[in-house]
Amino acid sequence: MKLKPWAVKPVLVIAVIALAALCVPGARAQSSTPREETWITDGTVNAIVQTPDTVYICGDFTYVGPATGGGVPLDVSTGAPVATFPRVNGTVITCIPDGSGGWYIGGDFSNVGGVVRNNIAHILANGSVDPDWNPNARDRVLALVVSGSTVYAGGEFTSIGGQWRNYIAALDATTGAATDWNPNASGELVPYVYALAVSGSTIYAGGRFTIIGGQWRNYIAALDAETGAATDWDPHADNPVYTLVVSGSTVYAGGGFTNIGVQTRNHIAAIDAATGDATAWNPNASGSIDTLVVSGSTVYAGGGFTSISGKTRNHIAALDAATGVATDWNPNAGGYVYALAVSGSTVYAGGGFTSIGGKTRNNIAALDAATGVAANWNPNAGGIYSSKYVSALAVSGSTVYAGGEFTCIGGQTRNHIAALDAKTGVATVWNPNANNNVYILVVSGSTVYAGGIFSSIGGQTRNRISALNAATGAATDWDPNASGSVTALAVSGSIVYVGGDFTSIGGRMRNNIAALDATTGAATNWNPHADNWVWALAVSGSTVYAGGWFTSIGMQTRNHIAAIDASTGAVTDWNPDASGLYNNIYALAISGSTIYASGDFSTIGGQTRKHIAALDAATTGPATDWNPNVGGRVNAIAVSGSTVYAGGNFIRIGDDNWRFYFAQFDFLPPKNIKRYLLGRDSDATGLDLNGDGKVDIADLVWYLIGHPSAK
Repeated sequence: MKLKPWAVKPVLVIAVIALAALCVPGARAQSSTPREETWITDGTVNAIVQTPDTVYICGDFTYVGPATGGGVPLDVSTGAPVATFPRVNGTVITCIPDGSGGWYIGGDFSNVGGVVRNNIAHILANGSVDPDWNPNARDRVLALVVSGSTVYAGGEFTSIGGQWRNYIAALDATTGAATDWNPNASGELVPYVYALAVSGSTIYAGGRFTIIGGQWRNYIAALDAETGAATDWDPHADNPVYTLVVSGSTVYAGGGFTNIGVQTRNHIAAIDAATGDATAWNPNASGSIDTLVVSGSTVYAGGGFTSISGKTRNHIAALDAATGVATDWNPNAGGYVYALAVSGSTVYAGGGFTSIGGKTRNNIAALDAATGVAANWNPNAGGIYSSKYVSALAVSGSTVYAGGEFTCIGGQTRNHIAALDAKTGVATVWNPNANNNVYILVVSGSTVYAGGIFSSIGGQTRNRISALNAATGAATDWDPNASGSVTALAVSGSIVYVGGDFTSIGGRMRNNIAALDATTGAATNWNPHADNWVWALAVSGSTVYAGGWFTSIGMQTRNHIAAIDASTGAVTDWNPDASGLYNNIYALAISGSTIYASGDFSTIGGQTRKHIAALDAATTGPATDWNPNVGGRVNAIAVSGSTVYAGGNFIRIGDDNWRFYFAQFDFLPPKNIKRYLLGRDSDATGLDLNGDGKVDIADLVWYLIGHPSAK
């Protein structure tokens, strides 16, 4: 039996690597709160490049979209998220309309719209979180149903509404307090209540339990809405019940069972509401039924099955309510269907599919109730989770509420490379569509250079390196055709410098580093010949700085970092000599006469420096006094004025054990800032630290007040 996706609580570990900072020239301070409107990705971002109008990103992602969270109300006409709604910081597993334009939601979350709400919440019609309704469930809520002034909840919780309640409870719809109603489900090693339905004075419950309402009841029961006691109705299923729906005198049930109501019934059954016996209705599904909806004379079913009533039906079907025979309606979903909702002539479907109704649809779709064809409505749910799905759907007026294990909805497919509008944060139409990871980007004029491990990008075959039109995303004719990975790029005038793990590029044998003609893509005579991977490149004047795994470059011994003459390819005397456990330089950045280096090293420039260092570019490369002492690998580094940004796989900097993955240093080495501010150095750009329009002794005083250790 396959459990529903939320039947076993997942353990999710996310390592976020911040690879660059978007810096605004002249800005005095930057907010530490992300812009809510800026779209996010579903995977790692390896590089970020900003132009005045566009932010280009690349990495190991396939989707970009708004950061909506796991519960979103959608417009029934456009599929776009409504203008105002509270973001949910986890998974919404169940949702129901409140009858007044709002919603009750349940699932696995702890915050809704910036308000603490554990696993259950009430969203008002104006898009705000009800400040008074807070049942505070102790664990996940899997089912909700409203009857009059009462909200019934089922799930994994043992406490809700301020009372001890095992897996099922009745909550006051106004206050959120638990009523005296207490069926107290139990009897399984891991009990749950998955499904609830109401009919008059009876509450039907399905799930994983053997005792409820004071009686032995296997996986399904009918409870008195006043007392919570189990009635005599006892279909006695042999495995969990996932979904229940009542229509007239019939209770339809779906789940993992093979026997229910004293009959063999595979995963789906119709049960007499009076006797508890299974009727003759027997669609006989080949796999689990996770959701059922009745509309007129049709029962819609979704789940893990591939055949039902003797017909091939992948995960979704329409069944005649009288005979149980599958109709001709056949959307043919490409994955599990976990949620269904019907409104007029439209059937909304949610699940873990990528195609349905004859069209590409990621996890959510609107289907014609007559033909099964997917409508143009396409919210396109995605996000960071390895298994993305929509598990809850409900319709109210002009809005469809969708919940599930996703972090974005309303986004776009973008494979490994994308462009965001710098003002709105929304993805542009620019879509080169790389077929594998893109590691590095550089923008030069109207061209975006890309490097990685792809073999197709911009609509053309391009092996690991390409030049893309910055307006259209199409690959230009420039085609150096690298034999291995490209992980570093730098442009200087008419030359594109390239680093990586290759042995040929631009039509010539070149080991891991090369210079390419920006017009033809041909390799120039420049040939430093590194003996191992080059991860980072930076150009300053007539010097090319390189970092990586190499121990020899330009016919000289250089441990992981070197300075190379941009004309001859000869290595200069500059030799910081990095060493350590893994011996690697991943990133380089230049600011004036300082070279910032980061990676996996413990010694560089003749000093102990863990993972990041500032090196003097004017002499032989000694380390400056700057020493953040980072407790883990630093993958990226960027400099803007007097600020250094670092991102990587660290959780500690110096004595601060709570610096996770990204850090900002408002810093210049003390000996340099004193020299600059006292007028002994010509380059004082960005050093007007007190904002008075001048660079003078007042800036030194300002700096020393904020950095007393610099005295």
